[in-house]
Amino acid sequence: MPSWVVSEDVLSQGVSVRDARREDLPRIVALYRTDELTRKHKGAADAEVEPGYYAVFDAIERDHRNRLLVAEAGGVIAGSFQLTLVPDMQPDGRDVAIVENVIVDAAARGRGIGSAMMRWAVDEARRHGCSQVKLTSSRTRVGAHRFYERLGFEPTHVGFKILL
Repeated sequence: MPSWVVSEDVLSQGVSVRDARREDLPRIVALYRTDELTRKHKGAADAEVEPGYYAVFDAIERDHRNRLLVAEAGGVIAGSFQLTLVPDMQPDGRDVAIVENVIVDAAARGRGIGSAMMRWAVDEARRHGCSQVKLTSSRTRVGAHRFYERLGFEPTHVGFKILL
């Protein structure tokens, strides 16, 4: 059994959020690969981590406005997300915080991991003086939408993208 299996014992120990470390990447990528809707992360959950993930991690680590974070329960990584502070062309000159790549281990969902991550992100955005926190979610993730709305997020925009 992998060392990152989320069990009842782990979930009872509380949640902490911290910056991801390079050695956390196999677990983070495994979380992406187990998600049924994530298409950009190919391979089995225990597959080797491609070099591109390490290159992106290094870029995030060098950028003081960008953070890759993990949520731990009992020392086990149960979730991850990315927080980026972006200058926003507004009269007050304040940044916006953008949350991306939110993932919680399927075995840990409904246990407060995601709530702890989003509370941490909102608190961190406030600490940096941001005017708002934005995130996007796939149209098909109706349960995630309900989750975000319960936390106070409002569905205000329609997102568009072009795959390159």
